[in-house]
Amino acid sequence: MSLIKRTASAKSVAGSPQRPMPARNGAKPTAASGASRGSREGEYPPAHGERLAPRTNGSGDLKFKIHERLVRELDPTKLNSSDDSDRVRRSVEEAADQMLQREGVRLARSDRAQLASQIADEVLGYGPIEPLLKDPTITEVIVNRPDRVFYEREGILYLSDQVFRDDQHILRIIERIVAPIGRRIDESSPMVDARLPDGSRVNAIIPPLAVHGPSVTIRKFSRDPLTTEDLVLLGTWSVPVAELIKACVMARLNIVISGGTGTGKTTLLNILSGFIPNRERIVTIEDPAELQIRQDDWVSLETRPPNIEGKGEVIQRDLVRNALRMRPDRIIVGECRAGEAFDMLQAMNTGHEGSMTTIHANSPRDAISRAEDMVLMAKLDLPLRAVREQIASAIHLVVHLARFRDGTRRVTNIAEIVGIEGQVVTMHDLFAFQHTGVDEEGKIAGKLVPTGIRPHFVERIEMAGIPMPPGVFDAPTLAPIAMKGRELW
Repeated sequence: MSLIKRTASAKSVAGSPQRPMPARNGAKPTAASGASRGSREGEYPPAHGERLAPRTNGSGDLKFKIHERLVRELDPTKLNSSDDSDRVRRSVEEAADQMLQREGVRLARSDRAQLASQIADEVLGYGPIEPLLKDPTITEVIVNRPDRVFYEREGILYLSDQVFRDDQHILRIIERIVAPIGRRIDESSPMVDARLPDGSRVNAIIPPLAVHGPSVTIRKFSRDPLTTEDLVLLGTWSVPVAELIKACVMARLNIVISGGTGTGKTTLLNILSGFIPNRERIVTIEDPAELQIRQDDWVSLETRPPNIEGKGEVIQRDLVRNALRMRPDRIIVGECRAGEAFDMLQAMNTGHEGSMTTIHANSPRDAISRAEDMVLMAKLDLPLRAVREQIASAIHLVVHLARFRDGTRRVTNIAEIVGIEGQVVTMHDLFAFQHTGVDEEGKIAGKLVPTGIRPHFVERIEMAGIPMPPGVFDAPTLAPIAMKGRELW
């Protein structure tokens, strides 16, 4: 398939041979799909394995010139065709390689092929961050400045070798992200949320709000979501805890997942949704849509920002209220942030048991306090005690997640809401994470252990005929610890 709409001129685009630059600071090769840079003392650690040559400013000038020529000379109607993206990419790489050969750029064949691939990333993809987005082991990509591109792998941030030419280069990639979905970003509207075609979540902010230049954060979307077994292997939870939570979902308990940013709340919510029987109707409300529900009877609703005139905005609260008219068996709100918390509690208290949501919080107790604040944001002038009564009657279980300094994500608390005493919502921990130290690899050692409290909802699970792992709530027996000839318990 020919993408060239006119013959390229023979005018030189490079004045001297270009070679891939060596790794900085003598860093060892890494396996970060060409993404990682050796860390400097006190900064970010390198990844492990082999990496591609960094995108340096020298080769960047060459790529920029050829990229500009390709954009002028390629047929845009075929370039934007999604019928055969692999074939289009091969054609662009071939065109770039031909230009490099015609201009007499002296590079080894492998280096020239790599440079042609990078030029194709500029023409068809998202430039320097394209390799990071293609790497399935990377979960997040962050651009702070042209030479400050970070990525997250296994919960740890690394400084990448990928660099942008300048701020305008970053802005061009942002425009490429937001233009196809009808969003805009400029000085009058310097923030934007968007979603890539693969579902990855994007936030971009530019000057004057971003003082040091455009900034982009991309939370990657996985088409192969984690499973219960994956979380067991990762140490997020144990098999008995997973079986207990599954029983709670099947028994239609209302569950809140709490935790800080990047702790895996949406991932866990997605797994819990998989425990819902297929015969039930599910309506999800998100901003933006991320959940991957497997059941047949599922409707996904997503918020909408205002248009250029500031009209047409649809918030989560609007969607929760509309969901109540859609005959749902369960309502799942991706994350409660504001007044929709009141409508969510109303749904939980009026026949939509088994509903779930997530809340940003530092502990189960903090999650309840945050829920109170969000209900008050609905501006219904409810007495605080009435709000707390709604929370105590609606929410059965809070599952709390944390991300440790070693990058691991763990369930650290499971708490039951038992009622209200005076002006306080009462709750107790059923499970709590017990630290036991740090292992030889520097990983946090410990496990989620039961506190010995038998929850009130056990009868509900038993009446539903749902099996639970035996002894799951039994507190572990303390073993004696020898210390200087004495035994401590």
